[in-house]
Amino acid sequence: MKTAFNLDQHPRRGPQPLSAPPAGYFERLPTRIMAQVAAPAVRPLLPAWLRLAPAYVRTGLASTVLLGTLAASLWLGGGPLSRPATPANSLDAVPAEQLVDYLTNGETHVDMLDLAELPTHRLGLTRRYLQPSDSEMTEALDAQPHDEAGLL
Repeated sequence: MKTAFNLDQHPRRGPQPLSAPPAGYFERLPTRIMAQVAAPAVRPLLPAWLRLAPAYVRTGLASTVLLGTLAASLWLGGGPLSRPATPANSLDAVPAEQLVDYLTNGETHVDMLDLAELPTHRLGLTRRYLQPSDSEMTEALDAQPHDEAGLL
């Protein structure tokens, strides 16, 4: 069994002897702290003529610079805004062999939902080799698994 702890039974230590601070330490302390905290000299960002200009002149100049930058970037960039690439255009550029290899490899998972999202107004590459008759299309659609409970 453990004995009860009583603080009065333990002797107390006396105050620790401290060394005296160096001579003049407390007199020099405020100036040392202020030297470390003092803010560096602020260099103005704007030229003097622009600082003295009225607010409407500065606002007009800033608006002109921003609109000029936007116009220059649109004029010099030019390419993507002139004719955006559509999926049909980009698929027509792919060689047929590469497209067939991509669709037939084991890592590509194409399901009926992916094929349903293809644009029908422009067939492009697929017009050459996908020409099913009505009976083939009906057989292919009937062979697809479906949940009759979902049709109710």
